[in-house]
Amino acid sequence: MSAQSASGPVDLLVFGPHPDDIEIGLGGTVARHVDLGVRVGLCDLTAGEMGSNGTVEERLAEASAAREVLGAAWRVNLRWPDRAIGGADHARSAALLIRHARPRTIAVPYWSDRHPDHVAASQVLTEAAFNAGLRRFEPATDPWRVERVCYYFINDAAAPSFVIDVSDAYERKRQALACYPSQFQLAADGAVATRLTSARFPQLIESRDAQFGALAGVAFAEGLVVRDPIVLPTLLR
Repeated sequence: MSAQSASGPVDLLVFGPHPDDIEIGLGGTVARHVDLGVRVGLCDLTAGEMGSNGTVEERLAEASAAREVLGAAWRVNLRWPDRAIGGADHARSAALLIRHARPRTIAVPYWSDRHPDHVAASQVLTEAAFNAGLRRFEPATDPWRVERVCYYFINDAAAPSFVIDVSDAYERKRQALACYPSQFQLAADGAVATRLTSARFPQLIESRDAQFGALAGVAFAEGLVVRDPIVLPTLLR
């Protein structure tokens, strides 16, 4: 799928390696920004065809349903091969999408994660964001330099640079995750039990978000990391 499949510029562009990763790590933040009037685009890198459960068609339909729940302006899938993320061609296609969408901020997976695809995606997308701003990279398209690259947690978590209060949007995160029965339920004949289908997996997500929330004095929060210092005008709130 090409960058032109995305329907217009957005303020925030969120990337996920597989359908459902965005919802796991940043579903509340997406919904909160939509509620604030921010135009949000979503991009899945693969269709998750190497996953233990669900067909490509099911996963694409589930991702589309979750987009509607979260309220994002559009969602595209670059159809990179699952379990083979990496290389110059992938960095190029992501850079062209960034140039097409012209986001102020992008959110990509944190660089340390138990799933190799999440680690590979973080690296490729970091390079893509850099390349998108280079004048001599693909000169047929105008360069675009994002203001901020944020890294969000999917499986593993670390100390966040900041958290987003997603308490008021948390029910929408739950609803978006429920759009993926092929991944979080034993929904089809021949489905196999995985870490994701365990009843404990939703508890794991919510306990992490509740922990970040407790640290900030709110019910639920999602944590993000940035590599550049965050500038505050004063020490006062």
